[in-house]
Amino acid sequence: MKKTVWGVLSTAKIGVTKVIPALMQSELIRVKAIASRDGSAAKNAAEKLGLEAAYGSYEDLLADPDIEVIYNPLPNHLHVPMTLAAARAGKHVLCEKPMALNAAEIDQLAEVSHKVHIMEAFMVRHSLQWLEARRLIREGAIGAPKIIQSWFNYNNMDANNIRNKVEWGGGGLMDIGCYPIVAGRFFFEAEPVRVMALISRDKNFGTDTITSGLLDFADGRQLTFAVSTALTPGQAVTIMGDKARLSLSIPFNQPPDKPQIITIDDGQSFNGATAVTHTLQPSNQYTLMGEAFTRAVTGAAPLPYSIEDARINMRIIDALFRSETSGHWETIVG
Repeated sequence: MKKTVWGVLSTAKIGVTKVIPALMQSELIRVKAIASRDGSAAKNAAEKLGLEAAYGSYEDLLADPDIEVIYNPLPNHLHVPMTLAAARAGKHVLCEKPMALNAAEIDQLAEVSHKVHIMEAFMVRHSLQWLEARRLIREGAIGAPKIIQSWFNYNNMDANNIRNKVEWGGGGLMDIGCYPIVAGRFFFEAEPVRVMALISRDKNFGTDTITSGLLDFADGRQLTFAVSTALTPGQAVTIMGDKARLSLSIPFNQPPDKPQIITIDDGQSFNGATAVTHTLQPSNQYTLMGEAFTRAVTGAAPLPYSIEDARINMRIIDALFRSETSGHWETIVG
């Protein structure tokens, strides 16, 4: 199979340290070029990664006729504008999450969505750990799943960091709150009907530094989550059913060189003596995501998730922000 040729917009840390090296491990992908508004930064990144080309502007990268797929890890406020530019140039786009600043902004992509493939880069949806956990849940390993609890924290108080710039779509809910939301949708295999949020904002940045959410998936199914950009780092996902509970080890930032562990506990012993573990061999969820998108681009497989899926995720985030202001439950506006 001929490798698809990729280009990367910006020297963003997630791209340079995680995604590009992961893509380069695949036999289906050739990462040719990287672009930055700082030509020297692009050149340095290309040399470090062993890429063929470096461009001193995004426009030059998009004009490269060899490039078939663009990976867009730019700050959130540039996701839609540069994805739109790439799509107009005839490139398929894998865009970092969240895909937009709000659901309405995604509508701008309507003109190109039927011409190229566009997918939101939620690597966890391609994680073997997540896929195996969902398989076990479908087979009844925990009974009927009713409660999902998740938390995801880091501590970053750097005023210059893009995650602390509210006008660029920074803050905890946008950056990491989207992961527990996707976990709820993924494991319940349903969409929430209403949500409520409690949000604390930094007095200087204006971003949400501690956010808790409650999502009602109907039929007694509830997701509760808490995320923070100013607390001790850590992460967790636990799905509880009427027979047992299932927990994921390092659910979001899985190390690609370490085994992934799923624990199922029926609760018969408070010290975990009745817990059963399922151990999966190491795998790189970023590589798996890139390969899934490549297969869609080449027509070998359907697109795993459409723009509409990204729009739904943003509608949920929009509703949580509305709840911050109203102090009430907010329905998901379609």
